[in-house]
Amino acid sequence: MARRRVPAPDGESALRAALAASAAGTKTDRNTLATAVRFTLEELAERAPGNSVEVRVPPFGVTQCVAGPRHTRGTPPNVIETNAATWLALVSGGQSWDDAVAAGKVAASGLRADLSQWLPLFRAAH
Repeated sequence: MARRRVPAPDGESALRAALAASAAGTKTDRNTLATAVRFTLEELAERAPGNSVEVRVPPFGVTQCVAGPRHTRGTPPNVIETNAATWLALVSGGQSWDDAVAAGKVAASGLRADLSQWLPLFRAAH
């Protein structure tokens, strides 16, 4: 079970606010964006437990997820990195995994670095 730091009501509220701002073409404040990213990373770790893939959304958060060989030192063999806007689009269904990777919005390295079976985590109206 993933360790939760962001209470679900706070995370869900931040996610809704960040998605609404994105849809309106306005900027989300840094604290709301950070809360939304951290909440969704925690949710991913809950739904895809494990330590074989490291997901990075700098500068806001990182998580390890997906069952498989446990990584213990150095650079993990399976790394996914993206920015906050792309991450929130992926978790909300605003962008597909394949499209984001093809467009270069997601850097994914390693045999297990594919989150398409877990995304989107939430469905948002677009």
